[in-house]
Amino acid sequence: MGCAPSRSGADAPTAPAARTAAAVVQGEAAPTAAAPFWIDPDSDAVRQVEQWEKEGRSGDAKLLRRIADRAVAVWPAGDNPEPQIRRAVRGATAGKRTAVFVAYNIPHRDCGLYSAGGAPDGPAYRDWIDTFANAIGDARAIVVLEPDALPHLADGCTPDEHHTERYELLSQAVGRLKKQPHTRVYLDAGNPDWISDPAKVVGPLQRAGVGAADGFSLNVSNFQTNDTVKAYGTRLAGLLGETHFTVDTSRNGAGPLPGNRDQAWCNPPGRALGTPPTTNTGNELVDAFLWIKRPGESDGPCRGGPAAGTWWPEYALGLARRAKG
Repeated sequence: MGCAPSRSGADAPTAPAARTAAAVVQGEAAPTAAAPFWIDPDSDAVRQVEQWEKEGRSGDAKLLRRIADRAVAVWPAGDNPEPQIRRAVRGATAGKRTAVFVAYNIPHRDCGLYSAGGAPDGPAYRDWIDTFANAIGDARAIVVLEPDALPHLADGCTPDEHHTERYELLSQAVGRLKKQPHTRVYLDAGNPDWISDPAKVVGPLQRAGVGAADGFSLNVSNFQTNDTVKAYGTRLAGLLGETHFTVDTSRNGAGPLPGNRDQAWCNPPGRALGTPPTTNTGNELVDAFLWIKRPGESDGPCRGGPAAGTWWPEYALGLARRAKG
């Protein structure tokens, strides 16, 4: 557990349960340049809103719409990503939107911590990425590639014997995904509180193929403020030749838990939703603010939370209640 305090807290992918009738996100606006991303009409948050409305918790349901009515990334399952991807692609294409995905299935994932798992070996991972890319097809998509995978190389948490294979798999994944005509790929680079010196992730990003990607992603599943992340990302971008990046703003509205407390990344109390997903970032290097971590899903069995990736309605409500807008 030595790596836990500095890790990103990225959650394990979970498949949403099927429903017999599709829900409709109330008041969903047409896509715009500022908010072009697909909103899942059948998410855990949407279903929670419906349940609370039936139970008479109308005030709580209204607050939770701050999650239900916004675009959140899809984390396709490690056994078979195709059904979730195709469902999102169909919805996004019909609504002329962009689907946002997280590829999170690298072998030896998360150093065996809360989100341990991943593909059993390199060939299985290559097959998984191939299936992932084929399922996207010609649709407009963003893929955030393997949260934690590179930072865990940089911080020494992943054993040395896995480094060469991981770099190869990530580079090959970038190349495979970029064969899709409208897919943008961002390699995860952690967050400023994890790898404080951006120079330490320059080499890993280059070896993993960031030059063939659209850029890197920051703050996945973490809580660093927009200003902190943009400053860090700008420094890292400069070291990479002005490479662009995205920022996970799903839960950073109140910033990180103060005091450097143990496991500050894991279900910290008092946090809030951040800037809603948008491409209007006010920074030419920042391509988008995205909700990569699915707000309301647990980081792991800490502070009374359920397993990583499990919907936790009361935590979701707290995030929504403390949001600024």
